[in-house]
Amino acid sequence: MVNLGHETERIEFKKTTGEINEAIIDIVAILNKHGEGTLYFGVAPSGDVKGQQVSESTLRDVSRKVFENIKPQIFPQIEKVTVDGKDIIQVNFSGKEKPYSACGRYYIRIADESRELTPAELRKIMLLGELSENWEQYLTEYTIADIDEKALRLFYDRAVACGRMPNEQYNAEILLSKLGLLKNGRLNNAGYVLFGNNNPITLKMAVFATDEKLTFIDIVKEENNIFNLTDIAMQYIKKNIRWRAEIKGLTRIEIPEIPVDAIREIVVNSFAHAKYGSNTQHEIDIHPSKVVVYNPGEFPSELSPEDFATRNLSSIIRNEIISRVLYLCHDVETFGSGFRRVYSLCSEAEVKCSYEKTPYGFSFIFNRKTILLSNQIVEQKKDEEISLSTTEMEVLKIIEENISITQVEIAQKAGKTKRTIERAIVGLKEKGLLERAGANKNGYWVVKKIN
Repeated sequence: MVNLGHETERIEFKKTTGEINEAIIDIVAILNKHGEGTLYFGVAPSGDVKGQQVSESTLRDVSRKVFENIKPQIFPQIEKVTVDGKDIIQVNFSGKEKPYSACGRYYIRIADESRELTPAELRKIMLLGELSENWEQYLTEYTIADIDEKALRLFYDRAVACGRMPNEQYNAEILLSKLGLLKNGRLNNAGYVLFGNNNPITLKMAVFATDEKLTFIDIVKEENNIFNLTDIAMQYIKKNIRWRAEIKGLTRIEIPEIPVDAIREIVVNSFAHAKYGSNTQHEIDIHPSKVVVYNPGEFPSELSPEDFATRNLSSIIRNEIISRVLYLCHDVETFGSGFRRVYSLCSEAEVKCSYEKTPYGFSFIFNRKTILLSNQIVEQKKDEEISLSTTEMEVLKIIEENISITQVEIAQKAGKTKRTIERAIVGLKEKGLLERAGANKNGYWVVKKIN
């Protein structure tokens, strides 16, 4: 009888595919310890080849079980092998997205056994990065010719201006090498997502009519590098949140409903701490009552943003190279203090914020200032016998959905002439229900609350 040797920290034997559930646990444990390994069905724990019946459906069943029960998903090589006239199944697997779980539980390989991690052990592993991989440093097929030269130069100018880089003669190749983004003429993953000119990152942005993700007023999909997408995201958010004006002395000051610096901190945090290497998509959703920034990278286990804002915790950095580069150009203020700054800014502005964790991502939520809906306005005005026409009511509803909308766009949305819309707006202004703020070209509508 042929013997395949002994089980090790990288090799596991199972007598039959009837032990598939135990096999999945062993695969996860080996992945979390070594990142790769081999498992055999049809082999006794002693290493003796027993063989088993292997058909195409048997291989498909093993593949399906692995796909459904291991997270993040892996794609092992599963094949029938004949040893000494006996059929066995050989499963070669690897993965770089540690930690892996089997049916929601985490395991680690110790000698030839798989043991479940306790919550404290798992937390320690996540916090200390014992199961992290150096995705940022892996070299790509891209070279310096694939760099967005304009973005890189702007980064350099900002870094010099804020005093975090010396003012030396600009040289793209030398700069990328010093930043740890270029080696042997090739960009690593960090360099490519930061400054690549082939649209390495996807950002989806939308304005929704309600607090549900059902009807959108505007939707945009941008593909670019991290450096450019940060500015694109901020421009989109600033355009679609509400602003008020205050006069101080002879100066008119525009004040956002949510502190812009707090929003930027969260947007940059999203790019700095995302989990790259797969179909990564960032997302910004603007609803009537909230602005949501989605980061495709799960938050550290059993910790929350409040923990980092209120406790003296060390920063947990998923992408050290990306974070360091963003710090140099002042996009990241200081390591570990981002959430503390966000909560402080929001508290000063009396803006509530919250968060939501998901298995594969993290959302930070800014509550928007409440605006009075048109039906509430009518309710408050009824004692004064102020009535609104059907057109005026429709115009108010359209404006509430998009305060930056133009009269022409209102007319198109309502299916009426521009002249009809102009009359309705004049009527709303005369009744004290509507105002225009800002310049004609870049201004916005203000739905008034009548006390």
